[in-house]
This record gives sequence, structure tokens and C-alpha cells, in this order.
Amino acid sequence: MFKSLSSLSTSLILRGLLAVAVGIIALAWPKVTVLALVIVFAVYAFIAAGLQAMRAFSSRTAGPVFGHLLLGLVDLAAGVIALAWPGPTALVLVLIVGIWAIIAGIAEIAAAFGKGEPAGTRAAFVFAGLISVAFGVVLCARPGMGAIALALVFGLFNLIAGIWMIVQGIELRRTGKTLDSAVPEKQPA
Repeated sequence: MFKSLSSLSTSLILRGLLAVAVGIIALAWPKVTVLALVIVFAVYAFIAAGLQAMRAFSSRTAGPVFGHLLLGLVDLAAGVIALAWPGPTALVLVLIVGIWAIIAGIAEIAAAFGKGEPAGTRAAFVFAGLISVAFGVVLCARPGMGAIALALVFGLFNLIAGIWMIVQGIELRRTGKTLDSAVPEKQPA
């Protein structure tokens, strides 16, 4: 009766095992993880270039054709540069994450002073914002170390999330078995 819980629990367990494996790899070889991130970025840029070219040639007017082709060429160049110079590309990606963290942190601090926020919520927003800003500043100040730190945080996150998914999958499987035993089977007429 509760077969969907069984397939969901299996899916959670398998995803958890994959996340744990990725987390262990990222923690064991952070430099390889950074290189893999650069390669994934390059693949993304190549796919984006192809999609821009498709969009350009499906346009009915000349104006969008030129714009989409130009964006496609920029995406293609970004992918080639990422593969040709992975070290500088990794540093630029870390700087982008650092700037993003600083901007997000400032936005969180500003959100803390929104109208009607209780003191506890304000404190949480300010605390999270300060952590984001500090993280961003550290990444921008030391992007080489920041790349390794991001790979390690990525690995740690995957390890924790993977273990959590495995535990949730096992609990869901137990719940499904408990429900199956509690609900009587319908007898054929």
C-alpha cells in the first residue's frame, strides 16, 4: 500500500550515498574539486553558447540575432578561457563568490532593520549578515586559499547532507513498514 514511501526512501538513501562519496572526495582532494568546478563552469559556458546560437537563429529579426550571437561568442570565449587557464578561472570564480557573499551579507543586515521585525529575528539577520560579509572579505583577500576553503566547505556540506539523507531514508523506510503493518490488506471479493 505504501510503495511510494519505499521508492522515496530508496531514492533518499542512494542520493545520500552519492553525496557522502562526493563529500569524501572533495575533502580528500580539494584541489581536484576546484579543478572540477572550473570544468563544470566551462561546460556550462559551452552549453550557454550553444543555446544563445540556437536562439539567435530562431529569431525573426536581425537585432536579436546579433545580440544572441555576441552573447554566444562571449560564452564560448569564457569556456575556452576556463579550460585554457583553470588556475586564474578558479580565482575569478572565488572572487565572484566573495563579492556575492559581501552583497548578500549587507542585504541581510539591511533586512534586519525591516519594519516590524522582532528583536530575535533582527539579531539573527545581523549575525548571518556579518558572517556572510566576513566570509566574502576573506575570500576576496585570499582567493587562492578561498578556493581550497570553498572546496572543503563543499565537501563538508555534502558529507553532512548525505548522512542526513541516509538517516531520513532509513526512517522513511521504517515508517512505511510500520504503516504497512498497521493497515490491514483488503481481501478480494
